[in-house]
Amino acid sequence: MIKGDLVRHVERLERAREPFVQATVVRAAAPTSVRPGDAALVLADGTVEGFVGGVCAEASVRLHAARAMETGEAILLRLVPGAESAGEDDPIAQDGVVVVNNPCLSGGALEIFLEPRIPAPRVVVLGETPVAGALADIAPRVGLTVESGGEPAGGDLALVVASHGRDEERALERGLREGVPYVGLVASRRRGAAVLQALDVDDELRGRVRTPAGLDIGAYTAEEIALSILAEIVAVRRRPVALPLVPPVAAPATAVDPVCGMEVAVADATPRLEHDGATVYFCCEGCRDAFAADPARHARAR
Repeated sequence: MIKGDLVRHVERLERAREPFVQATVVRAAAPTSVRPGDAALVLADGTVEGFVGGVCAEASVRLHAARAMETGEAILLRLVPGAESAGEDDPIAQDGVVVVNNPCLSGGALEIFLEPRIPAPRVVVLGETPVAGALADIAPRVGLTVESGGEPAGGDLALVVASHGRDEERALERGLREGVPYVGLVASRRRGAAVLQALDVDDELRGRVRTPAGLDIGAYTAEEIALSILAEIVAVRRRPVALPLVPPVAAPATAVDPVCGMEVAVADATPRLEHDGATVYFCCEGCRDAFAADPARHARAR
């Protein structure tokens, strides 16, 4: 389990809204220096903070942690020494369990639970009105986080302007230009139309503002109006093709270590060197040094 400095690092990452994966060893077969309960954090750039095994295990953790961040799904990673691959029909490679035959691993088999920690999509709410307060109360119950009075940014899921005439135009224009997927204005139809006409944006962007914000469910109270707005936001979040949400986590690029044949993540933290005008990636510094000493021997494996 995480403790000490890792706990404080988690707190910093969460405050900064940065994605990471918590990796925890749940099983370790001898011989190995790692123990059940050992843990590490894997950052978006591939940096591993903590200990879940040696450099060979770390390379596999880095790759599959990147995949977990992409999908948002937790996985149980089973690392087995050897070069053979698990078959596609092998049941242990299904249902959230991934088996990796690690040709570099010198110790016993390891099982490591990879839990992605992705910040909840952010909804910026402008205003100190009852509707704004109701949005802040209800949104966390549907997996959203609310920033009251903040500035909308490109990674936000939604901007809701519920300020009853205060600073509306500037906030709406910024949200539209930043590409926020959902931009809503709480106003009557007449006043909403007047605000839209006053916006200094083109007609295409102007047409993206939802006013009156929320689905038409006959909402009357502040809580009902907030509920109708959140339903509309959830519909945008769950649509098949959505704009990227914060923070975007791209699918990891991969490479094959030409020395040991292991698949590794193309990440800032992955050992590498330049050879014949190309970047070659390795599972560890040992393989990198072996390649540097005799690149011709390993060139065919690239």
